[in-house]
Amino acid sequence: MKTFYSSLALHEVHHLKNLLESAGIGCLLRNEGLSTLAGEVPFTECAVQLILLSDDDRPEADAVLRAWRAGPGRGAAWTCTRCRETLEHQFTTCWKCGSERPPPAT
Repeated sequence: MKTFYSSLALHEVHHLKNLLESAGIGCLLRNEGLSTLAGEVPFTECAVQLILLSDDDRPEADAVLRAWRAGPGRGAAWTCTRCRETLEHQFTTCWKCGSERPPPAT
């Protein structure tokens, strides 16, 4: 099993692991406890490593990694149908009146 991703940022590795598992890709962490030794031990030796359980999952895992690195896309702002408040794309509920964002027009 080869290392798919490694980092000293434990939160990044755990987040990516969660994304992969949500996509049905089996993976595990290696060196999780060693990350706290960075500085005492060469960082290349103590970075947390994310390992794929199956090499066949590599193409799909690469796609998940690319999407994660790209970050969330910018969507259009929306207007609440009840109170006419304008809200940014990431909000699903109006902060002013509590109405849900309407489904996208088809």
